[in-house]
Amino acid sequence: MKRLSFVMSVIIILSLLACNGQKPPIVEPPADGVFMHISHGTDDLHRVLMGLQMAVMMAEDRDVLVYFDIKGIEVVLQDSEDYTYAHFPGSRIQIDKLLAQDVPVMACPGCLKAAGKTPADLMDGVQVADKDQFFDFTDGRILTIDY
Repeated sequence: MKRLSFVMSVIIILSLLACNGQKPPIVEPPADGVFMHISHGTDDLHRVLMGLQMAVMMAEDRDVLVYFDIKGIEVVLQDSEDYTYAHFPGSRIQIDKLLAQDVPVMACPGCLKAAGKTPADLMDGVQVADKDQFFDFTDGRILTIDY
């Protein structure tokens, strides 16, 4: 036990000498990113608009990626309405705000095809999903929220 204490003391002294008596810099971990998954569309506008509102709020200080699939595709088409529900800002308003903040907004290519749509049918700024970007949009951990 005494030997372990001696070894630990030597390590601490050597560490302090290596740092010239200064404390080593504190390295902050990267901020976590939020992967917002929206799979509902006009069938449940509360989910859609809540997911978009959460994405807008999170984008203030986090990396965010918004991914639409299944029925969610209905919301990001060029001919989609500006969907509203209760007190939430409209879908187009929130999507435009996300795009203005350089938040990637993506649509599932398979779901587009299943809906009889193509990438040309997407709103300006909405991208076809890219699996590599799912992991590269943030340096921190990826937290997923589903709506």
